[in-house]
Amino acid sequence: MTAKAADKLKSDGWKVADTTGFLTLIGPLWERLKDGALELALITEDKHHNRRGLVQGGVIMTFADRACGMAARFVSGKPTLATVQLDTHFVEAGKIGEILTTRPRVVRSTRSLIFITAEVTVDKRCIAMANGVFKILKNES
Repeated sequence: MTAKAADKLKSDGWKVADTTGFLTLIGPLWERLKDGALELALITEDKHHNRRGLVQGGVIMTFADRACGMAARFVSGKPTLATVQLDTHFVEAGKIGEILTTRPRVVRSTRSLIFITAEVTVDKRCIAMANGVFKILKNES
């Protein structure tokens, strides 16, 4: 199923996102620009399951956090940001084998903070909603 899902994403213009550290354990994450907006996707696999055999909530939260953070970086042009707050509401369970997608949207951007909202969906089914606040950090030398 994973290879078939990956082929589908590739044919729809997605590419594997560059990740390091913890995110390599979750991913691969996929990304694309569509109509000038950043979209992310994650093919859920057996490694993502909870005790009930559904997608672990922490995986969904990590996916939402990464997506919102990447959107904040994309719109701000700033390379270094930190999550200040991330509120996540679980609407419905995700099933292993499904492709999670999100298209984060900037609500407001100030000189130091960026407010982002995102829905994590499977097809047209919303499984989670997230709102994040990201702090623009000074570049470290």
